[in-house]
Amino acid sequence: MNLYKKCAATLAAATLSTALFAAGVTDHDARARQLVDKMTIDEKISLLSGETSFSIRAIPRLGIPRVLLADGPQGVRNHAPHSTLYPCGILTAASWDRDIARRVGESIGDDARARGVGIMLGPGVNIYRSPLCGRNYEYMGEDPYLASETAVAYIRGMQSRGVMATVKHFAANNQEWSRHHASSEVDERTLNEIYFPAFRKAVEAGVGAVMNSYNPLNGVHATENAWLNNDILKGEWGFDGILMSDWTSVYSTVGAANAGLDLEMPKAVWFTPEKLKAAIETGRVSQATVDDKVARILRTYSRFGLFDREQRDSSIALDAQSSSLTALDAARGGIVLLKNDNDMLPLKGRTVVLGPYADHVTTGGGSGFVSPFRTTTVAGGMKKIRRNTVVLTDSVLFRDIVGCDVWTDSTRTSRGFTGEYFPNKSFEGNPAAVRCDSVISFDWGSGSPDASIPVDGFSVRWTGWVAPADSKRNLKLSVGGDDGYRVYVNGKVVAGDWGNHSYSRREIQLPVDAGQALNLRIEYFDNISDAKIDFAMMEFDDDTLTKELKRADNVVLCTGFDSDTEGEGFDRPFALPEYKVEFIRRVAALNPRVAVVLNAGGAVEMESWHNDVPAILMAWHTGQEGGQAIAEILTGKLSPSGRLPISIERTEADNPSSAYYHATSNPRWESARIDYGEGIFTGYRGYDRTGVKPLYPFGHGLSYTTFDYSGLKVTRISSDSVTVDFDIENTGRVASAEVAQIYVSDSSCSVPRPAKELKGYEKVFLQPGEKRHVTITLGKEAFAFYDMDFGGFRVEPGDFTIRVGHSSDNLLLSATVTL
Repeated sequence: MNLYKKCAATLAAATLSTALFAAGVTDHDARARQLVDKMTIDEKISLLSGETSFSIRAIPRLGIPRVLLADGPQGVRNHAPHSTLYPCGILTAASWDRDIARRVGESIGDDARARGVGIMLGPGVNIYRSPLCGRNYEYMGEDPYLASETAVAYIRGMQSRGVMATVKHFAANNQEWSRHHASSEVDERTLNEIYFPAFRKAVEAGVGAVMNSYNPLNGVHATENAWLNNDILKGEWGFDGILMSDWTSVYSTVGAANAGLDLEMPKAVWFTPEKLKAAIETGRVSQATVDDKVARILRTYSRFGLFDREQRDSSIALDAQSSSLTALDAARGGIVLLKNDNDMLPLKGRTVVLGPYADHVTTGGGSGFVSPFRTTTVAGGMKKIRRNTVVLTDSVLFRDIVGCDVWTDSTRTSRGFTGEYFPNKSFEGNPAAVRCDSVISFDWGSGSPDASIPVDGFSVRWTGWVAPADSKRNLKLSVGGDDGYRVYVNGKVVAGDWGNHSYSRREIQLPVDAGQALNLRIEYFDNISDAKIDFAMMEFDDDTLTKELKRADNVVLCTGFDSDTEGEGFDRPFALPEYKVEFIRRVAALNPRVAVVLNAGGAVEMESWHNDVPAILMAWHTGQEGGQAIAEILTGKLSPSGRLPISIERTEADNPSSAYYHATSNPRWESARIDYGEGIFTGYRGYDRTGVKPLYPFGHGLSYTTFDYSGLKVTRISSDSVTVDFDIENTGRVASAEVAQIYVSDSSCSVPRPAKELKGYEKVFLQPGEKRHVTITLGKEAFAFYDMDFGGFRVEPGDFTIRVGHSSDNLLLSATVTL
């Protein structure tokens, strides 16, 4: 081809899609179909899987662009070293603020456009079923109505920026343990009333993409579940966008292709040209099925303008001030004041800030993690607002003793550890290498510790000796690794996570008597992929703690969970590590005026320390600006207005799903069944049914002011819809926002129904003394239940009670209406 012809061909390819519209094709479906007709079978198949982990390949001949994807729900994790870190999804839900959710979506959309990203992999909307799910922090709480409203606002905000949202993970992915294998066994009514609504509402809002989950649903993997994908999602709900897999959640070619999956990510394993062509040639997959998948992808590209503009918008700053402000406002709106005995907050006087997260911004792990340009910690936020703030960081309170107090043996001739490196995972035979390691802190990535050691499938044993001291010592041991690790002290395992997993961390407190020596043994094995291990031992400075706390007027203790404890790919504990609980008690014993700032993606066991402290602030994971928001609330510059999107139980056993959360049959990792035996009675619905009182109920949240409700009037406007009118007045002295919550009860029904269900809410900001009239319309969905005999939702005629108030257990007004 000569240069003239080559240039002409390039120009034609770049403008083909736009030219189709210039020729009079005015709808996205026609545009997609014309492109499909021009494609070869290899070109079609090439679009059905990722080019790289976060891109879909271009077809330059036809002007089809390369499209970038990125995690995730809390910001743009890929395609740039840094981006805005927003608060986690459960905090956004805790704001009960549709405007904030929309702004978060808009700002993430802007950040994506600044980086050329066309598809964002969020929001996550799986229902919070149990506090044990490691990924709860990404999701939007236990109630399907609240999750739906939050998700729809987020999606509309993001997609208004020309960036496709991806609602995930479809469906019933409510735990991380054995997520590839554990089948969620859920009946049809429970799916439709609890686990489907947020996905259905996302489709109604025009979401561009849906992501299948890893798990089987009722015995069939989501990516192979034709009922789930073809009958429900694409059929009953009319979804016309892209159905993609979660990363490596495809398990067959023919099953996934015929069950409706359009896009295999991150790359072709099952949707390869060889496998799909063979399936077409033998009639197991039709050409029409492949064409429909390609058309869906191209139609959605067209709808979002990906053919007609550069997705990267260089006019948007990578570190946009508007994005930082959104992150700050979201954190301000979603932090929940759980407890405030004797009005300890707002703080007055000299404050000591301490704890593991005083100078560290927490996140959950996995796809929700983002590396921000900067962060504001609680310590930084407090020092900015209050000069009389003393910060006791861990670097002040703990002394690292590995470098100076650990020896290779009792002769104390060499500091450090004796490391034995084995070319297998089980310490078999003689080590291939033996050396002295001054510290245990290694990140080998996909490499090897030594030329004599394989890159995968090796193990290491380190031994060390700590000499006895003249006085009692209080030590903290911290160990983390990818894959298995465990720590022995004087021959006994004291901490570890021995198994195949991504990076995790464990910490313990270790009291050591005067004159007691310690023999240490740290064992580690790498299975495949990344290899990482680190170990630290620190001595606590009790004298400094005692002196500073006795001088303080009050204390802010920042504790909870972080990405080492909760994240993608593993479930998390309900209780804090014992050493963290002991530290809360120790601090409270030295100074009773303690406000605990709790970072976590869900409920945490508090019964063991709850009565030791007068104030508790549920901070979730607050994003890069969270420290400022927390400091504003602690000091009274801002009245807290977040409300719980979950119930916080007293014990793990109290949770309605606790008897069913783990495998009830075939409990092996490879073939577990998880029975959703609580059915529709999850969260507060379950507590209302059993009469068990949670420590803090769904919808709970305190303020620095008081609100009064009055004038409830319920007016029927059709056979199955009403308007609810009432007044809210700020009767206190502080400007603040109140979340008015509306619950509906079916007084008499032919099937069991929850005692009440959230069906409306409004966040209202009021100045002191201000009164506001609120009107909320409740349509058919507020009164309907899923009738399995009927095969759909219906309203059963009768009386319904409408209740309005502060939280699910503090409803001040009620009225009855007959439908």
